Amino acid sequence: MDFDLNDEQKMLQETVTRFVAETYDFQKREHALKTRDGWSREAYAGLAEMGLLALPFAEEDGGFGGGGVEMMVVMEALGRGLMVEPYFATVVLAGGVLRHGASVQQRADIVPAIAAGDRILALAHNEQGLPRHTLAARTIASATGDGWTLDGRKIAVLHGQSADTFVVSAMTPEGLSLFLVNAGAEGVTVEGKRGYDGVPVATVALAGVNVPNEALIGSTGQGEDILSPVFEEATAALVAEAVGAMAETFDVTVDYLKTRQQFGVAIGSFQALQHRTVEMLMQLELSRSMSILAALSLDIDADQRSRNISAAKAQIGKSGRIIGQEAVQMHGAIGITAEYKVGHAFKRLTAIDALLGDRDWHLARLVEKRGVYPAAA
Repeated sequence: MDFDLNDEQKMLQETVTRFVAETYDFQKREHALKTRDGWSREAYAGLAEMGLLALPFAEEDGGFGGGGVEMMVVMEALGRGLMVEPYFATVVLAGGVLRHGASVQQRADIVPAIAAGDRILALAHNEQGLPRHTLAARTIASATGDGWTLDGRKIAVLHGQSADTFVVSAMTPEGLSLFLVNAGAEGVTVEGKRGYDGVPVATVALAGVNVPNEALIGSTGQGEDILSPVFEEATAALVAEAVGAMAETFDVTVDYLKTRQQFGVAIGSFQALQHRTVEMLMQLELSRSMSILAALSLDIDADQRSRNISAAKAQIGKSGRIIGQEAVQMHGAIGITAEYKVGHAFKRLTAIDALLGDRDWHLARLVEKRGVYPAAA
């Protein structure tokens, strides 16, 4: 595997990193969190103007055909800024479903609006009482004469309150299936909330919601086949976001150690704190390597891909906790205040660990598969 970025990827990295640094400081994030949506439409429009909302979609659908490495570059930059805009919810999760399962007509109707920043999508899949990361669902889709009727309740829908369209998973006689549901459809009720990391989430209730046959994504019973690769790509994206959040946390902590004075000297001169900072750097670099591996693995065979992505997710779960804890402890009480970036980064890293299977879930998955490279064992 070639771990070096090519010239176009380097340009993308420089552009996105500069955009986040210059336009999205911590104060703007705080302001965005206090708005009704819980995110900044101005910042999201900036992502659209740069073409980032179109990045992973095929060129024939109006996108740029970006792959895993390009997504890694973008998500790491967004992670550095702790951006709360619906990029992951719309482009990575719901957008991934469109890329892997939607018809040509469905993509033509939706993708250009996503790319322009005019349409927000959200994947409504999680349900109360089911494992946190599962392909199962209790929501039911019943066939009618000219379409389907959906009944169920979804929880923890990322950016659900702002969504114009939901991608809803539901059980049909053939198995798990996916449907496009207008957020304003009769029978849809959305209750907005906030996750402990500040990211907007929602509970979505569907009571006798009627959708036409054209709302079905792919064919009936194809939901698991569509969601499996989507979740793997989304996990790789989350790993990259975590690396960005860890890198920012590390840099902020090092700057603090250089400026905080005690006994007349900077506390960064204390050997014990230097050792702890080195441990943070080691965890960061381990995570960055695993993020690269996850991004590059999206193009290899399915079995080894799933192993590599699980290994990467397990690593950032461990590293995020270590870096977050060390940063908070070395900052002292200020590290957990709402006005300081470090505490928010730690919360986001904790949320990322929980999303799409936490460290324990992915380690158990690797045990079932007899390790990352069982042939070499």
